[in-house]
Amino acid sequence: MKSIAILTSGGDAPGMNAAIRAVTRSALDQNMTVYGVRQGWQGLIEDQLHQLNARDVGGIIQIGGTFL
Repeated sequence: MKSIAILTSGGDAPGMNAAIRAVTRSALDQNMTVYGVRQGWQGLIEDQLHQLNARDVGGIIQIGGTFL
């Protein structure tokens, strides 16, 4: 099975959560495993990967900042 990891780095920007949701949903539609990396690059180093599903990214567009 293919997997993908999503992380955000640097400052917040408009649309980050919408992009996270879109990538997650698209990957899940293609039967991929999706991981979100908390705390950007530091989270990748410290293995802070969390498997994401459609429920995890539902409703995140309204949240300020980055979901991850």
